[in-house]
Amino acid sequence: MKRFYDKLNYFSNTEKIIWTVSVCLIVLSHIVFGGDLLNLLASLIGVTSLLFAAKGNPIGMVLMIIFASVYGYISYRFAYYGELLTYVGMTLPMSVWSLISWLRNPYRGNRAQVTVNAKLPKREWLLLAVLTVAVTALFYFILRALGTANLLPSTLSVSTSFAAVYLTARRSPYYAVAYACNDVVLMILWTLAALTDRSYVSTVICFAAFLAGDIYGFISWKRMERAQKPSGSMDR
Repeated sequence: MKRFYDKLNYFSNTEKIIWTVSVCLIVLSHIVFGGDLLNLLASLIGVTSLLFAAKGNPIGMVLMIIFASVYGYISYRFAYYGELLTYVGMTLPMSVWSLISWLRNPYRGNRAQVTVNAKLPKREWLLLAVLTVAVTALFYFILRALGTANLLPSTLSVSTSFAAVYLTARRSPYYAVAYACNDVVLMILWTLAALTDRSYVSTVICFAAFLAGDIYGFISWKRMERAQKPSGSMDR
């Protein structure tokens, strides 16, 4: 009975409120603006993955792998090839890398919480900047050749997504900041899509919920960082 009670209280009241409000908004927008069940399913998987990720729980990465697969297909249907390539060709495999990294670095043997990598060396931040510019330039020409809709925001989505998944794999709290930037870009991107098909308004609301989840995720990881600080952090 105690174990069941502990599971019910794994998430704080704040986390439960964020998740409940996000789910209600997503479902309501789906009802009001329309959209197929696949969009709804992807949105619900996405907000749930953010909740687990905010706790540093590898389950969040498992759900992100599923979300990337479903979201990639949704993007393909709207000819957002940038999103398709980003999520299926980059986010999905790097989420697998992140899952492995998180499982290999549990905090004090607790596989439900990853060890926070509090400080990346300056040379790695420089490497990330160089890689992001290179990936962005490469994808720009690929997406332009494919005739991608809304090319510039699609390319910017690649930049923010790459930085986010890299920092996720490296277990840095700033992964959530990069994802928050990506959420803003995607809100713009799908708002443009909603101008031609109002059913995509629900996708815009989905990424607004993601934005709230990622902001909370950064706060939660900084809190975990402070809690883990006495024992230090080993990076493997």
